[in-house]
Amino acid sequence: MSRQAIDELKQQIPLLDYLEAHDWRPVRRLSRGRWMGLCPLHVDHKPSFLMDTGKNLFYCYGCGRGGDVIRFAELYHQLRFPQAVARLLEWRGVASLLEQVRNFYRIQLHRHSEAVLYLHQRGLRSPEVIEHMQIGYAPGRCLRAWLMQLGYPLSLLHQTGLVNTSGLDAFSNRIVFPLEGNLYGRSIGNAAPHRFLPGPKGGLYLWEQVRRCPEVILVEGLFDYAVLWQAGFHNLTCSMGNHLNARQFRQLCDGTRTVYLTFDADCNGSGQQAAQRLASRLREHGLNARRVSLPDGHDPNNFFVQGGDAQQFQRLLEEAHA
Repeated sequence: MSRQAIDELKQQIPLLDYLEAHDWRPVRRLSRGRWMGLCPLHVDHKPSFLMDTGKNLFYCYGCGRGGDVIRFAELYHQLRFPQAVARLLEWRGVASLLEQVRNFYRIQLHRHSEAVLYLHQRGLRSPEVIEHMQIGYAPGRCLRAWLMQLGYPLSLLHQTGLVNTSGLDAFSNRIVFPLEGNLYGRSIGNAAPHRFLPGPKGGLYLWEQVRRCPEVILVEGLFDYAVLWQAGFHNLTCSMGNHLNARQFRQLCDGTRTVYLTFDADCNGSGQQAAQRLASRLREHGLNARRVSLPDGHDPNNFFVQGGDAQQFQRLLEEAHA
């Protein structure tokens, strides 16, 4: 790449965006667009990492390393300069692509009555929750042509998993929820119910919106999240399953809080067993963990679909046990 192309790449990727995509969080705001936080390049116990949004540069007063977004990618991913540039080019392209896909699916949702009907059947009737979660719908057989018109090569669509080897939309006939660097699709037909793009599912759902709450409700599924948020419980996040990945667990433990584990009351007991194991781990890290007991065979979604209301759920929170 030419020096001009490298300079353009650095301008196109704000360092703060890249840091936050890799779980860095500013702790203290300084003057002139500067932030301090824990250093992601070494074990850090007090904020020593300076991020300057105006200059798009970083410097750590603890380990003495600093530079631009390419230098950060070199250090963080332990790559040489050419490989770090390639990683950033890929990140920029995929992030832009997923934004286009999210917007496309959101437009499609209200054009397809079968998708809207499915949401109603799952208890989602509020336009506010659909907007809040940016819910969309993949009707199939139209995504590839639209993205290629925008200039995205078919090879990239295959690489990201958006289009399968037959050239069809991998999320066909699915309600689609945008995630951090991924998508989740829930089939409304006879296909396998759950689908993600290849790669990690990311951190806790919309964690930045609730990380400062002293009490957080944790649920397994996005439809669970949707009905609770619709009912007014906004101190809420979702792990997309009852087994948290390492990043999700670190997020829950990044402050002092009470966590209400609202996992499914499966007939085989798997959800409540997972909640009990997670509660023990959270207590070891100094958190107050409470297990919410739903009626047998229920998850939060069908609790509300089958007639439960906000007052009844609030009572379950108050009755939650350690």
